[in-house]
Amino acid sequence: MKSNNRVNINSNSRFDYLLDDKFLNLISNLHDKFSERVYGAREERLNSINNASKSQTTFVKSEKKIPSEWKIKNIPDELKIPGIEISGPAHITPMFINAINPGPDGQRAIGYLDDDEDSASHRLNDTLNAAENRKKAVERSLNYYDQSKSKNYEISSGTIPFFMHRERGLHLDEKDVLIDGNPISATLFSTALTLYNAGQSQHERNQGIYIYIPKTESEKETKLYKDIFDEIRNDVTNLKDATIRAIILVESFPLIWSMEEALYNLGEYGAGLNAARWDLKASLLEYVMSDPKSVWPDRFNVDVKSTPFIANIFRRLVAICKKHDGVAIGGMATALPHKNPEINEIAAQSIKSDKVWEAELGFIRAWVAHIYHMTPASEPFKNFSEKRLNSSTSSDPSDYPISIETPVGEITGECTRQNARVLLEYIEGWLNGRGAKGIDRLAGIPGERPALMEDLATARMSAAQIAQRIIHQSKCEDINQKHDPIFVKSLLINECENIISSSGKNIKSSEINRYKKSLNIASKWIKNYTEFNFRSLGSYSISELDEIGSNEQSIH
Repeated sequence: MKSNNRVNINSNSRFDYLLDDKFLNLISNLHDKFSERVYGAREERLNSINNASKSQTTFVKSEKKIPSEWKIKNIPDELKIPGIEISGPAHITPMFINAINPGPDGQRAIGYLDDDEDSASHRLNDTLNAAENRKKAVERSLNYYDQSKSKNYEISSGTIPFFMHRERGLHLDEKDVLIDGNPISATLFSTALTLYNAGQSQHERNQGIYIYIPKTESEKETKLYKDIFDEIRNDVTNLKDATIRAIILVESFPLIWSMEEALYNLGEYGAGLNAARWDLKASLLEYVMSDPKSVWPDRFNVDVKSTPFIANIFRRLVAICKKHDGVAIGGMATALPHKNPEINEIAAQSIKSDKVWEAELGFIRAWVAHIYHMTPASEPFKNFSEKRLNSSTSSDPSDYPISIETPVGEITGECTRQNARVLLEYIEGWLNGRGAKGIDRLAGIPGERPALMEDLATARMSAAQIAQRIIHQSKCEDINQKHDPIFVKSLLINECENIISSSGKNIKSSEINRYKKSLNIASKWIKNYTEFNFRSLGSYSISELDEIGSNEQSIH
């Protein structure tokens, strides 16, 4: 426990050195200056989604006037390097070290998305461990010894990837950090924590401090981030002349209408935009949830590349970056290594094809979930780098007007079953302190394939699709069955039993207990969505989830 007369932090005492008196004063100041604006942003979001559930939402392009000659100036050269960024939860130390070390072919990633958001656990001590890992990695002192494997992890010699820090979004609080008895915004706490600790160490070494901004929904929110960065720089003397740059994740339905304005409002901190595929799909589902004409087909077949209206959103994103000299970052390659080399080769070709599409559009980098697949993911961007100005995307965003459509495809019970399995597997990992987990949604079905590294966005999509089908009683085209709560509950129960039974005799009782709790939490999550309550899993405390998971939950 770390505290002063205003602040109480319920944390492990070993992290106290990250939370000195100056830091406590900093977060108190941020809370005083920005908490009302954070609450206001949340209220605007709630009003927006509530209007959508009543079919009353109409989005139009922002009327904010942006100078036609505006260009993003002084973007650090390393942010313009083509290639790949490795992604992973920043709190798991051996994964952190592996991510910044060379892959199997001896090559390192260009950047590292060190994540404390959707692939993280949303637990305070893990957030503090992430802050420690970042700081020590910058200082080249990070190491870890795994006693169970008798293995030592340390940073290899050579230049490590630049860091792209990602913190939690404006919709979340940090419930274990109280100021005057009230929880602080997770964004305010985590942004301050990173800049105060790793950020100062980076600036001392003449490194840029780079941040991904998640879950924003308007240009007003990115102006809030600009003001937060300004305040931290003014408060922390060693950061006054630091290079801080931010890239916005375009992963919400409202933001697609104001991408250009949102980037402009970051001011000197703006660097570019990221095409965040999974969360954007989830947000699209949430905003059309009540419309019987907008029921999505099986989400696993809704490929960005072959779904014109989504592809057009990302072309518009690239055009905005080209117009204003910003950096456009593509999506995630999630395949994990497989023991069968032939399966790995198939996965590598699939990843490469996807990244060729992004590179030809004009993206300069994208993300990959595992170091094993860094080379096939990075080659397309490196090979296309000299042709980028001649990419298939123009520099005029008006060439790519936004038009929201319903994807074409089948609605099957098999897809709903796979969504159910993803939810159960993901929530089990969440209860075990993992915000990212390798999941084979086709487990038990003949054939070999790589597991995919799934994070909170994937589970969010799964819950949204199941709920939408229940709301509209969508008929399965592969079986004579309408989606209703009884059908979905039976799928969840059967999948839970299948997961446990197929795990064999070596499955631990604690693991079985987590899966059983996952069944109840998944039911609650789906029911929330059928009631147009899109509360994030990350907003629940562990005690709240334990209570939900320990009691049977109905979907009715």
